[in-house]
Amino acid sequence: PSFDQPTQVLQKDAPTTATLVTDRGDITIDLETTRAPKNSNSIAFLAGEGYFDNTVCHRLTTTDSLSVLQCGDPLGTGVGGPGYTVKDENLPKAGDDNYPAGTVAMAEPGGGEAGSQFFLVYRDSTLPPDYTIVGQIGEGLDIVREIAQGGEADGGDDGEPAEPVTIETVTIEQN
Repeated sequence: PSFDQPTQVLQKDAPTTATLVTDRGDITIDLETTRAPKNSNSIAFLAGEGYFDNTVCHRLTTTDSLSVLQCGDPLGTGVGGPGYTVKDENLPKAGDDNYPAGTVAMAEPGGGEAGSQFFLVYRDSTLPPDYTIVGQIGEGLDIVREIAQGGEADGGDDGEPAEPVTIETVTIEQN
């Protein structure tokens, strides 16, 4: 599916939890609705459209500087997106471990904007400060670490996870 722009579905500044219901267990994300309102809303909008349903987390990196599980591509290839992009928000400062374990950030198809792909940081990582921090993992970091423990399918340090994980659905709850 492709969309022009996300409809506004979240109340501004309201605490919001996104739950990734996966075949490995639930991973909850506390969305940054105050510091990343547009990206948080985009995730909630796409979840409501069933965009993430039955998608695989297609990329696992296991290097010292980058330890992430990447999801959110309906094609499962790393090139899929929703047909729109959202400008960066809530960028961290440059420096060591600027994406600490538990961070959820938006992957970027092009500079300065994100689509639907996001990554779950399972070990403190150092990246250029170019990726919107859209939330923090509340529960389920152990699940992501367990997947990472299995390594990358080809035995390298960046590729498909050897232990596949499928997002069955994503639910959104606002308080």
